[in-house]
Amino acid sequence: MFLKQLAGLLKPSTITTLLEPLKIAPLTARWNNTAAFTNQRWNSTSAVTAAAIPDKNTVDTVNKQVEAGSEGRLFAVVQLCGKQFKITSGDIIVVEGYWPPENGDRLRLDKVLLAGSKDFSLIGRPLLTSGLVDVQATIIEKTLSHTRTHFRKKRRKQYTRINFYRTQQTMIRINSIDITRKLSEASANDSSEERFF
Repeated sequence: MFLKQLAGLLKPSTITTLLEPLKIAPLTARWNNTAAFTNQRWNSTSAVTAAAIPDKNTVDTVNKQVEAGSEGRLFAVVQLCGKQFKITSGDIIVVEGYWPPENGDRLRLDKVLLAGSKDFSLIGRPLLTSGLVDVQATIIEKTLSHTRTHFRKKRRKQYTRINFYRTQQTMIRINSIDITRKLSEASANDSSEERFF
C-alpha cells in the first residue's frame, strides 16, 4: 500500500530508476548482498584521488611562472600561536597573547598551510614542504590591547563584580612571500614526520 502511494507522488522516470536494482535482486533475496546496488552509489574516494593528482602541464606552467617571476602578488595562510592568518606582503597582523620575540626581531614563518597567486594555489597536507615557500616578517610593536570589561552580577543577591583587563598584543609586518624552488623538486631532508607539529 505504501509503494502505491509513493508511486503516485513520483515521476515515472524516477520510479523506473528506483525499480532497476529490484529487478536484478528480488525482494526475497537477503539484503547482505548489495552487489546490485553498487553502481547506484557514488564512490567518493575515486573522485578525490583523480582530482588530487595534478597533471604534468599544470606543474610545468606553475614552474615556468616561478622561474620567470611572473606569478604576481603571492598570498599565504600561515599558523601563528594556534591561529591561522591569510597574509600578503606588506600586511600587518596582530597576534594576541604572550609571544617571546621582541621589537625589531626578523622572523621566518615556517608553518605555511597554503600559498598561491591569482593563477595557482599550493595546498599543504597539512603543511607545505619546508623550504618551498619563504615568508619573512618583522616584529614592529609589542603593546597591550584596549581595556576590556568583565562584568558579573547575580540578581537579588547584592553580588556585582567588575574587572578590567588588557591582553598582550604583538604587531607583525609581513616583509615578503617567495616561492624558493620548483614544485617537482623534492628536498633531501623532507620527510612526512617533520611536517607534523
